[in-house]
Amino acid sequence: MPFATFATDKSRAAGGGISRTAVAVGTGLGVLRRIALAATLALLPVSPAAGFAFLPQIVMSSTVPPLGDLNPYGVAIVPFGFPSGGSINFGDILISNFNNSNNLQGTGSTIVKLTAGGAIAPNGSATVFFQGSTPAPFGLTTALGVLEKGFVIVGNVPTTDGTLGTIQSGSLFVLDRFGTLVNVIPASPANTLNGPWDLTIFDQGDTALLFVSNVLSGTVSRLELSVGADSVTVSGATQIASGYTVAPNAAALIVGPTGLAFNPFRNILYVASTGDNAIFAIDNAATATHSVTQGSLIMQGGELRGPLALAFAPNGHLLAANGDAVNADPTHPSEIVEFTPNGQFVTQFNVDSGQGGAFGLAVGLTPVGFDTLVVVDDVTNSMEIYPLTP
Repeated sequence: MPFATFATDKSRAAGGGISRTAVAVGTGLGVLRRIALAATLALLPVSPAAGFAFLPQIVMSSTVPPLGDLNPYGVAIVPFGFPSGGSINFGDILISNFNNSNNLQGTGSTIVKLTAGGAIAPNGSATVFFQGSTPAPFGLTTALGVLEKGFVIVGNVPTTDGTLGTIQSGSLFVLDRFGTLVNVIPASPANTLNGPWDLTIFDQGDTALLFVSNVLSGTVSRLELSVGADSVTVSGATQIASGYTVAPNAAALIVGPTGLAFNPFRNILYVASTGDNAIFAIDNAATATHSVTQGSLIMQGGELRGPLALAFAPNGHLLAANGDAVNADPTHPSEIVEFTPNGQFVTQFNVDSGQGGAFGLAVGLTPVGFDTLVVVDDVTNSMEIYPLTP
C-alpha cells in the first residue's frame, strides 16, 4: 500500500501504541477513501472523442499574497475527510511564508492556499488562509501540517530584523479551519520545543503524534496531542533525538534538523539534517521514552545538498528537497531527490535553474490526482503541482 496514504488518509489506532492491527485498519480506510474518490471522479463528464491528454497537468502559481510576504517554506495538503464549511477543504494546498515583503527572514506572517484544479494566483494575489496579527512577531516555518478533525498546525520562529542575532525560540500555532488562532504551544523545556522548523503528523482522530524538528537545539521531539472539537492540547512531550548539527548560514539564516517522515509500519522516523547533509532514522519513534544521538545514518553526501523537507512517495521511497545551503553544486540546483529508505539513490529533478529554490514539499491525495506532488520554489516565490499517475 502506498505510504502516501499517511500524508492524507491518517490511520486510526486505539491508545498511543502502533500495532499491526491498527496499521492494517488504517490502510483499509485509505483504500476505501481512494475508491470513494475514484467513484466520484468517474461521474465527471468526459468527452469520449477527447481521449487522453498529451500535455502534463502541471500547475505553477505564485505564493505571494497581497501583503507581499516572500520565501515560501512549508507545504501541506488538506486531507480527505477534513470537515467542510470552513475556509479550506479537502485537496486545498497550504503554503507558509517565512519572509515579509522586504524579504527579511523570520518575519513572514501568512499562510496562503491554492485550490487544486482551480485558478492560479498571479503574483501578489495568493488567497490568504491565515494572516498573523497578535501575538507578534511572526516567522512561519516549514513546520506545517493539517489534522483531519479540522485544525492546521504551523511553526513560528521569528526574528525582529531578519538576522540570526534576533531569532527567537518560537512556538507552534494551532488554527481552526477558518484560519483563526485557537491555541499557542510555546517553546519550552516542558514541550521540548526550541525553534520548531518542520513537523510531521501521525493522525489517529481524537489523538495524534506530532513529530517536530528543532533548529535551535538540534533536536527532534514527539508531542502527544489530544484533539477535541474546538481545541488541540498537548498531553505529553518527549525529546527522542539530539546531536544534529546547528550552524548559522548566510543563505538560509540557520541550518539544523528539518524534514521529517514517519513510517508507522516500522515505527521509524526519518530526519533530514541539513547541517549534517544527511538522512537519519530514529527507531521506535512513536514509543521511545529517551533521546538517541541522531539515530542510524541512512544517507550522507553524494546527491544530498543540504536536504530540507522530507516526505514519502507513493512507491515507498523518500523524497528530499535539496536547499543548496550545504554541498551546493551549480550543475544540480534546487533538486528534489528520490531514494529508498535504505539510502539508495533513485533519481532527481530540479524545480529551478538557480540554487536555493527547493524547500517545502508534500505528497498527498487531491481531486486532481490520486497522488500529487507539491513543491515550492523559493527563487520565484511560487509553487508547483504535479498530479501523478496512479
